[in-house]
Amino acid sequence: MKQRTIRKNIELVGIGLHKGVSVKMVLEPLSENSGIVFYRSDLGVSIELCPENVIDTTLATVLGKDNAKVSTIEHLLSAIHAYGIDNIRIVLDNEEVPIMDGSAIGYCMLLDEAGILEQNADKKAIAIKKTIEINDGEKFVRVEPSNKTIFDFTINFDHQSIKEQHYNFIYSLQAYKDEIARARTFGFLQEVNYLRSIGLAKGGNLSNCIVLDESGILNKDGLRYKEEFVRHKILDAIGDMSILGMPLIGTYVSFAGSHKLNHFLTKKILAESEAYEVVTLESQAKEEQLEYATQM
Repeated sequence: MKQRTIRKNIELVGIGLHKGVSVKMVLEPLSENSGIVFYRSDLGVSIELCPENVIDTTLATVLGKDNAKVSTIEHLLSAIHAYGIDNIRIVLDNEEVPIMDGSAIGYCMLLDEAGILEQNADKKAIAIKKTIEINDGEKFVRVEPSNKTIFDFTINFDHQSIKEQHYNFIYSLQAYKDEIARARTFGFLQEVNYLRSIGLAKGGNLSNCIVLDESGILNKDGLRYKEEFVRHKILDAIGDMSILGMPLIGTYVSFAGSHKLNHFLTKKILAESEAYEVVTLESQAKEEQLEYATQM
């Protein structure tokens, strides 16, 4: 199995969720073994995708380097990871990735338009060998050994429109597009009002976010999935875990996980060399890699 990039440049102009500022984004092919790189064209700074460059996880996952940063990267990274893309440059002329409709489906459409190119170098992945867990009270995220790529997530909100939701997602690209990609980010009206009072969430509206007040959902068209809230948490987790730098072979399990816990988990995995093995996904996949490789 070989590394992948995109066949051609593809660009769009959108707005950032928090600053509400217009941003031009261009996705560009990169050569083998280049990884995923963000480039702030307005500042002339490249920021490699790795846990060491994560500088904030408060409201989104944020990368930073040399006084430059890129924010709200998780939805785009989720789609890039789902398409099995190893090498790509993401050029931005401002600090936020466009929010699109609050989900990853728009990025999927961009990648479909750009096309996927198989390269010559073998694809590598991180195979989990032992369970690693991060806890914060009753909240947790963990990874467990598996010959599949699985995301199993549970949330529990004290709100009648959410309550407890659970979803088990077994990865394949088609399953991602069908089950996960259209799930939108969500927020509560009182939190949105507070964020706007401190200069954030300026780009958020009912066309790119599910908004809830005390009694229910404000979006007139309702939900796209019955469990859209927890499915979006899986979308986020896929993006956050891609910061490992390679595809994950293992089971990710979470209760009420967050960008912060996901970041700590990626750091802990890479810090414990006995917890994982870097494997080459060869064209003749080993038995323990077959489930993953045949789904890409």
